[in-house]
Amino acid sequence: MSFGRRSASAKRGLLAGVALVVLVGGAHSALAQETARVAAPSPDGLAEGQLYMEADLVIRDDKNKVTTAKGDVEVRYQGRTLRANELVYDETKGTMRAQGDTSIINADGSVEYADEIVLDDQMKAGVATGFSARLPQNIKMAAASAVHRNDKINELNRAIYTPCPICAPDGTTPKAPTWSIKADRVVQDKDRQLIYYRNAVVQIMGVPLVYLPVFWHPDPQAKRKSGLLPPEISVSERRGLSYEQPYLFVLSPHSDLTLSPQINTKVNPLLNGQFRKRFYSGAVDARFGYTYDKDIAAAPGQTINDTTSRSYVLASGAFAINQDWRWGFTAERTSDDLLFDKYDIGGVYENRGPYVADDRRLISQLYAIRQDQKSYFSVAAFTIQGLRPEDNDRTFPIAAPLIEARWEADPKIMGGRLRVRGSAIALTRDQSPVGAPPLHLDGLDSRRATGELDWRTTYTSAAGIRVSPYIQARLDAYSVDDNFAGMVGTASRSDSMTRAMAVAGADVSYPFFRRFKDFTAILEPLVQIAASPDVKQIELGRNAIGDLVYLNEDSIAFEFDDTNLFRANKFPGYDLYEDGLRANVGARASILWDDGRRASLLVGRSLRTQTNDVFAEQSGLRPKASDWIVAATAEPVRGLSFFTRARLDADNLEVARAEMGANIYNKWGNGYVRYLRDRANPNNNKVENLDLGGQINVTKNWGVTAYGNRDMVENAWVIRDLGVFYRDDCTRIDFIYRKEDTLRGRLGPSASFTVRLTLATLGEPIYAN
Repeated sequence: MSFGRRSASAKRGLLAGVALVVLVGGAHSALAQETARVAAPSPDGLAEGQLYMEADLVIRDDKNKVTTAKGDVEVRYQGRTLRANELVYDETKGTMRAQGDTSIINADGSVEYADEIVLDDQMKAGVATGFSARLPQNIKMAAASAVHRNDKINELNRAIYTPCPICAPDGTTPKAPTWSIKADRVVQDKDRQLIYYRNAVVQIMGVPLVYLPVFWHPDPQAKRKSGLLPPEISVSERRGLSYEQPYLFVLSPHSDLTLSPQINTKVNPLLNGQFRKRFYSGAVDARFGYTYDKDIAAAPGQTINDTTSRSYVLASGAFAINQDWRWGFTAERTSDDLLFDKYDIGGVYENRGPYVADDRRLISQLYAIRQDQKSYFSVAAFTIQGLRPEDNDRTFPIAAPLIEARWEADPKIMGGRLRVRGSAIALTRDQSPVGAPPLHLDGLDSRRATGELDWRTTYTSAAGIRVSPYIQARLDAYSVDDNFAGMVGTASRSDSMTRAMAVAGADVSYPFFRRFKDFTAILEPLVQIAASPDVKQIELGRNAIGDLVYLNEDSIAFEFDDTNLFRANKFPGYDLYEDGLRANVGARASILWDDGRRASLLVGRSLRTQTNDVFAEQSGLRPKASDWIVAATAEPVRGLSFFTRARLDADNLEVARAEMGANIYNKWGNGYVRYLRDRANPNNNKVENLDLGGQINVTKNWGVTAYGNRDMVENAWVIRDLGVFYRDDCTRIDFIYRKEDTLRGRLGPSASFTVRLTLATLGEPIYAN
């Protein structure tokens, strides 16, 4: 028998092969060969198979092949570190017994604690009493005893699991976790990436809530694993009590399927699903839903249709062909215009591709795009489904093909930037919106091809005057079929026509700067001069009251505001074109504070030598002097911002259209408000709407949320939400009350109450502001 005591300096310097080398698991001769082998060092500086150990006292019993280390024992081997007050290694049995403040630190940063641990000589299998562990994602587990069978299987008896804090903020006082799972037996299977429970009890705030004889969930240390996701529970006047339980199926490392059956007490179940798959060049994301049931009545007293299949699909895909080319698609369709509202399906009207439909309309598209630094080319086709009460899908065109191209010359031409553009589109309709049913007139079909040159340069004088001259030239070719010229009872006709257009002008600005003590003031007069020959608009004929009807497929949703005040052609599309001699004038004033605060104001209008009846009467651009455009933004303090844009009548300065809003964000919460007023939208309907929402953090963990949308023309709330939430590092619970009112052919009034529970590591992560 031999023993020794090491000093502190010697303790820090002891290396593998110098002391307790037998812990590697072989005879002295085998270990000598192991230490002599050249191997790449591990993160802890040890080569493969090497061991590092230090202790205050080491005792070696050569006869019985037992080695004992006492006092601040530390053993490092293959990425693991064992610490204890005492360690006994029995070479004959191949076991190590560690006692007193025992801990094992693994390579992934997780730590396991125990009163006593018995391990094999590879530190892979063993038994522990008084066991606890801190795993990645701040997960805590504790058990009366634990069996570490191998690197893949851990078994715990009389255990508890929680990702929540178990200490008060001061770090000393224990506290009950927000939620936890207690069980007689817990098995962590790292191969299957699952954690199994026997006789599990889910506790919220220390109160038993649910008993489950058998329960399992994905291992939080696994990146992706099949399993249950948090459910959603709601009570609705339309659907009754609803319970939606998502289940994630991981099909491969690159694909998964989520099925979310929605069980309702008043109507049949609805199955929601989402399939996602990544390819080497892109990805596919497809949502879908199906039910077989009668229609949910839109309003009291309405007839309910026969039982039939009802479904929807919201899918998209995007792929890279090479560095410059990409292609993709979207598929958006539903069997019922109000299906998403009736079953409370969210995330419907999102941008899934380069072409975007209007609000409450779905678009299905197929496209290919090539783009580099100097050129752009795209070809696409799309169809639209309308979900508004007044929509008739047969009047919506099929766009196929839609071709757009752009090329920029390099180097500069005549000192300026030259762009060449090309565009072509074919639109086919099944039915005309003119002469509504029962006439069922054929829809107008049109085809257009366009070529365009755009040259611009900029000069800045020594005095600071900036002048940007420009020239644009364009050639269009049109063909139209099934043209009824807006007249009921007239025969359809077909026409082909071409037109040439050009505009020349200059943008002129002269900014004035003035520096004050802690801010800079800028005043910038703005003038744009534009001159175009009279343009041949594409005239289809005259309507029933004798007004000219122009072809206008792409500029219907047109609004005169600060975004297009200084555009030479204010129409966003190709079919209509602004001509004549005109000047767009205005001034912008800005104040920029050194601490980041800012404010700006823009005032301007458009002037022309003659009236232009091509613009709609409600646009404010028909007369020689247009309506006034006013736009302002302000950030008076950090976290608070305002904006407003308005169009004022040229004659009496009455508000023709106004949009304003505010945003606020600070440690107590966040919120926004939006107000829109338009005395005549493109359909000649008055619009006045208020939209607001926000969240207030009442305490560190508790808060309230609110949302409302009010139609002020109808003097009714479209929707109102009021919610209360609790959140901490590992839990979020939302209680939401929603009230919906009858409005313009939508669903009848309804109220609902929803509970959403999100538990960290058992579904979506918790994001706390």
